[in-house]
Parts: sequence; structure tokens; C-alpha cells
Amino acid sequence: MATPDLVMYEEEYQQIKDTLQRLQVDSNAKIVFLVDKNGQQIATHGDMKGVDATSLASLTAGNVAATDGLAKLIGEKEFSILFHEGEKDNIHISLVAQRVILVVIFDEKSSLGLVRLRVKKASQELERTFEQLLKKAEADRGNMANRFDSPFAEITDEDIDSLFSE
Repeated sequence: MATPDLVMYEEEYQQIKDTLQRLQVDSNAKIVFLVDKNGQQIATHGDMKGVDATSLASLTAGNVAATDGLAKLIGEKEFSILFHEGEKDNIHISLVAQRVILVVIFDEKSSLGLVRLRVKKASQELERTFEQLLKKAEADRGNMANRFDSPFAEITDEDIDSLFSE
């Protein structure tokens, strides 16, 4: 199921970037990136040279969607963590706040245990950031709705009566 688009504010975007940078350094990962469930890249940190970020983001979202289908087939709500082990590189994928996907690509310089430990902490930070982001977006939506009320909202019955009584 697709999630509604998010409005990203500079403050929260910087918080996300900072969290990804810390995660990349603390887990000794090559690349850390965040995508939404629709496959749109939100932020990245690390050496993306030679990596097709668009394909990586969309394939990751597809992988999570397919795995959600598998989970439902066997009676699970979801599999919140996925791990793919390769000859040289490994990919750790986890869902954050039920709306974004955190991806960590690492090699033999790190370990799955370290990545999982650091991802847990980073996920908590990201959840707080997204809660803040959603609250801010809701408040802005409310302000925008008030600003774009009907142009006739401020006209009273008395205004109409006085207009036609002349």
C-alpha cells in the first residue's frame, strides 16, 4: 500500500542527514540511505559512486513490498528487518515508523551485530524526527486550510442584505 507523500522541511531533513551520517560512521558501513515505501530516495550518506541510487531505492521498496506479501501469506503482520548477504557486500534493510525504509550497505569491515545495534539506535532517532515532521505538516495543513477558506466566508447575511437593499 502506498503511503501519502510527505512534505520535508529543512530542519528535519538535516536531522535525518545527521542521523544517517552517524549511523554510517558508527556501524562502519559503506552506504546508508533512506527511502520511502514508494521507492523515492529521501537521503543518503556514504560513497554512492558507481551506484544507481534511483534503481537501488525502487528495488529496495519492491523488495520490502514483496516481503510484506510473504509475511502475510504465513500469517505474520510484517518482517521489519531484511538481510541479504553477498560475497563482498551485505545489505541490511529495516522499516522505520511504518513509512520509510532504512538501508545499510556494509562489507567485512563491519558485522551484522554491529549494524543491527547501530540501526536500532538510529531508527529511534528517525522515528522521533518523523513524528516531529508529521506534527509540523499537520499544523501547516491546518494553517493552509484556514488561509484558503472560501472567499465568501467573511461575507455576512447583513452584507448581502445591504447590497440588495440599495
